[in-house]
Amino acid sequence: MPVVGQLIRFALVGVVNTGTYYLCYLALLTRLPYIAAHVLAFALSMTGSFFLNSRFTYRTRPTWRKFLLFPLTNAANFLITTGGVYVLVGLAGFSSRYAPLAAAAAAIPVTFVVSRTIMLRPDRRPGPAVERMP
Repeated sequence: MPVVGQLIRFALVGVVNTGTYYLCYLALLTRLPYIAAHVLAFALSMTGSFFLNSRFTYRTRPTWRKFLLFPLTNAANFLITTGGVYVLVGLAGFSSRYAPLAAAAAAIPVTFVVSRTIMLRPDRRPGPAVERMP
């Protein structure tokens, strides 16, 4: 599967995922501090991202193994965006409404490389140990 096509589809999923994240973040920001809103919105959007990337970007079946490993694809993203939000809001005085968008841009290349590695890695365990997700 050509990497360029995957990168384009990854970018499209990223746009959808970022929109989902941002809408959740804004809704949660009305009741939670900005870091708590960020963490919860991130977790919700990451679940949707797994299924979109599995089916649309990499055209692979979602499995429980990949689902459980998928958060690793976002570990760097989470650290970069969380640190970025903290620095931009807490230290640089940016608006808590817009800081996550700026921080997310810095995390995209790392997330693609790690995501591609996990999603395209063959499930090596034989038999029912690696079940398809519904």
